[in-house]
Amino acid sequence: MKKFMTRPARPPPRPPPPTRRDSRRPGGAPPRTPSRPAATRPETVRTQPATAVRQPRPTDLFAERLLAVLSGQRPVHWMLRHTAGRAYDDLARLAERSPLRTLGSRPVVQDIGYYVPSQGALEVFARIAAGDRLRAMAFRLELGKDLRWRCTAVETGAP
Repeated sequence: MKKFMTRPARPPPRPPPPTRRDSRRPGGAPPRTPSRPAATRPETVRTQPATAVRQPRPTDLFAERLLAVLSGQRPVHWMLRHTAGRAYDDLARLAERSPLRTLGSRPVVQDIGYYVPSQGALEVFARIAAGDRLRAMAFRLELGKDLRWRCTAVETGAP
């Protein structure tokens, strides 16, 4: 069984970009000389730069997009190019009822889990929190020939 509940580790940091060498500008200050020998200097710890941006996973993106449509924050046609097959029709029927719309606090994706039934397919479930209420949403993603993920089925836990 290939069920995953945790997120994968972050990729290793990239090296910094090269600095600019412009011959038209003065060289600036001469290089510094170390105040103590290299053998007695403490080891420096390299940390990941603060500007590194992690790419969101398709499960996270689709959960946020479907939540926006099913809570009435976005129109259904916003998902047209991200769906395949009957999923758009199912989504349009679900969005008419706005099953995840709430009065008061805005619904948010609380947790996401997924199952890999076969190569190029993900079955995803999400817990949606709005205030003190907890709801469920499930959808299936399939990888197309153009290497883009598309939603092929949508369900909610609302009656």
